[in-house]
Amino acid sequence: MLKEQLAASLEEAFSRCGFAEPSVAQLKTACNVSLRTLYKYYPSKEAMIVGALEFRHQRYLKFLREDAPKKPEDATLFIFEQLEVWMKEFAPHGCLSMNAIAAFPDNELINQAVKEHKKEVQHLLGELSQRPDLSVELFLLHEGVSSAWSLVGKTAVISAKSVALRMLSAPL
Repeated sequence: MLKEQLAASLEEAFSRCGFAEPSVAQLKTACNVSLRTLYKYYPSKEAMIVGALEFRHQRYLKFLREDAPKKPEDATLFIFEQLEVWMKEFAPHGCLSMNAIAAFPDNELINQAVKEHKKEVQHLLGELSQRPDLSVELFLLHEGVSSAWSLVGKTAVISAKSVALRMLSAPL
């Protein structure tokens, strides 16, 4: 339980401050624990980042799944509506996973955590839309919205929903 609480605090700290700025001492303060306790669960800053990313990953998948409609078209629109809420409330500075890769492009553990996250999001998009054959296309729309969010906001969501509906209605 404490490890999960630490991961939640780390997620918030990295989301708010980025990855380069907070020192381990600042992260310890954000977690409200001793340095010994923080290192017991996360023995390096890299491990802290991966822990935060994995925690956020689980939170995001749950966020997309919760209350998702059963009808494919409604579920697909819901995905992008949820993404809009997520960007507004939890990711105003962009995708935390992509920010982690930008900060640590050569770090294998961080890159692997992000790749797994993105792969599972892609799978979930295919599952919720009931169109696994369109999972890559829906994933690209999803990623486009999260990348463009800080520049165009809701317009990205509106456009993605429009394109997604056209894809769903196209003959198989």
